[in-house]
This record gives sequence, structure tokens and C-alpha cells, in this order.
Amino acid sequence: MSYPKNPQVDTYIDGLPDWQQAICERVRDLIHEADPEIEETIKRSVQPYFVLHGNVAALLATRDHVNVFLYDPIAPDPKGLITAGHENKTGRQIAIYRDSQIDDRALVELFRRIIANNRAGGWRKLLAAGGGADPGAAPPERARSR
Repeated sequence: MSYPKNPQVDTYIDGLPDWQQAICERVRDLIHEADPEIEETIKRSVQPYFVLHGNVAALLATRDHVNVFLYDPIAPDPKGLITAGHENKTGRQIAIYRDSQIDDRALVELFRRIIANNRAGGWRKLLAAGGGADPGAAPPERARSR
């Protein structure tokens, strides 16, 4: 897949161990597949963010996994990809561990829902208008991503 890449995001990913590079590159490809208008940037000095009418997602590599931060607490997650932040009122995350399988279709759909909410004015506006799911609602049954 071809899309404009931010060289600072390349630098962040290139500095990671091979297995984390592979995860970050796959997630990067999937978010661009979700919408070709996604833009890459760096925030908080080094963290890769993917934006379109607001934050969509960010990457953060840790010692034993890569976090994909999702900046929308109301986008549905029917496949149970989200691993943390179910009670968070502003965002959630997916922890992807070494040798984990990524459900590409489900992740692309989740990104598309966040982008659609952003295009509609953002999750805060939708929630205030009575749209979207309650971010405090019980999460769906989810599988461990380890």
C-alpha cells in the first residue's frame, strides 16, 4: 500500500526491535487502508499519531507490547479488540504482543468508525446529541491478545 509517510514516524518505528517494527508497520498500513486521507504526525515529542478531523489513533511501543491508542470511547468493538480503557471516558487501547495475530478486518472497521465519528463532529458532539454508545457501558466479551 502506498501513502504519504511522515519521516519522523519512520524514525520512531525504525528505532524499535524488529517484532515491534512489524506490528507498527502493519497497524500503520491498516489505518491508511481505513481512510487514505489519514495524516501522520508526531505529538508529545516522539509519539506517532494518525489524524483526520481529530486524533484517530497513536502508537506507543513498550517493553513487551505495542499499544494502539484509540481516541474515541464510543466506536463499537464487536470483535473485542480493545484490551484496556473500557471505562475510560476519552479513549481506549489495544495491546498487541509479540506473535499476536491482528484481526485486520476488525481493526480497519474500528478505525473507520472512529474516522466517521470524527467527520460527524467528534465523539463528544455525538454523545451530547444522544448518539453513539455510552462509554461507561459494559464492554463486549473480548479475547486476550497475548
